[in-house]
Amino acid sequence: MQHFATETETIFYKKPQPFTKLDNPNILSYTLGATLYMPASMPNISDMVQSQKYKDLTSFVIDLEDAVGDAELVQCEEKLIADIRTLYTLYENNEIQLQQLPLIFIRVRSVEQFSFLTSVLGKYQEVLTGYVFPKFSAVQGAAYFNLLEQTIQQHQLKLFGMPILESRDILHKESRMETLFAIKEVLHQYRERVLNVRIGATDFCGIYGIRRRVDSTIYDIAVIRDCIADIVNVLGREEDGFVISGPVWEYFSNQRVLKPALRVTPFSEKGALHARQALLDDYLDGLIKEVLMDRQNGILGKTIIHPSHIRVVHALYVVSYEEYLDALSIVEQNDGQKGVIKSHYANKMNEMKPHTRWAQQILRQAHVYGVYNESVDFASLLLNTEAGGSMDATTEEQVEYFSGL
Repeated sequence: MQHFATETETIFYKKPQPFTKLDNPNILSYTLGATLYMPASMPNISDMVQSQKYKDLTSFVIDLEDAVGDAELVQCEEKLIADIRTLYTLYENNEIQLQQLPLIFIRVRSVEQFSFLTSVLGKYQEVLTGYVFPKFSAVQGAAYFNLLEQTIQQHQLKLFGMPILESRDILHKESRMETLFAIKEVLHQYRERVLNVRIGATDFCGIYGIRRRVDSTIYDIAVIRDCIADIVNVLGREEDGFVISGPVWEYFSNQRVLKPALRVTPFSEKGALHARQALLDDYLDGLIKEVLMDRQNGILGKTIIHPSHIRVVHALYVVSYEEYLDALSIVEQNDGQKGVIKSHYANKMNEMKPHTRWAQQILRQAHVYGVYNESVDFASLLLNTEAGGSMDATTEEQVEYFSGL
């Protein structure tokens, strides 16, 4: 896989680098980006992968939990097993190369279901990158990761686990810290198997009967914002190194009440106000605002529900030319000789000690998502539709994608 693999050189000062599930976890944890969740009932999953139907798709989760009804669970399990076996056969026959495989995960319902799937799938799990563990707790989480470790050793596989933090004892203030530190202890015990920590804000909101509007962000909901802050506080510390992903963006159409959040200038300068309008028509300005808020709060990665969201999210993860020069300067000159240096654009100061971790993260992000040329920004990438398709077609794509459900 490679983000923006077919883009022209005019977009990037530094192009995104290719990756596979076998890469160093420290880099791989940055690659997930916009992770598409699809119900296990979704038809033609193996065909979608083989045909590379969605050019920007680099990671997805096949969901057996909330996206699957109880009445259809057995049928969906059988379909998922058949899909994974088909993908494995294509991979074994060299009809799909490792570098063409997205990072594929299965979200399970329970430890019992996880045990059943790992037993039935066996060697076929080679095409998977890992599993997603919902409503993660310290006790249940230890059982998940213990079983994952046994599966890895038994079948000589490389697999990862991704816990989802979404339970009441994390959201409720009186139990939050004790629960988070207990979870942290489990995650450290299995540190090399933890690819990413995810936040289940939909479940959090449901506990209080709240649902965020399309024209607001998850950070506008105070009780969820406070919980996210504590999750980052406990699990986002330098000595831990966990990459924390942002909550799902669940909209693809709705009625607008508030003023659009997407600035006119980046599009008017390029004579492309129609492209801005296309984003507004598909209500993607709220997603853009939330991703920017994620990044500002130390969160990288986004759960999404539709392929039209992928390119928008990834365009916001490409590092700006100015950010890259600042990060490179801090890392290269952090030799103890100076404590502060003027930035390349002489518009800010770069302090060596407090900005070093930020700079290291930016360089990892630049390796995965690339660096824009000096005069290029996310709007330029969204306007370059040769690889990503017409922005005006997103509504049609939404209808097509959801017609299978």
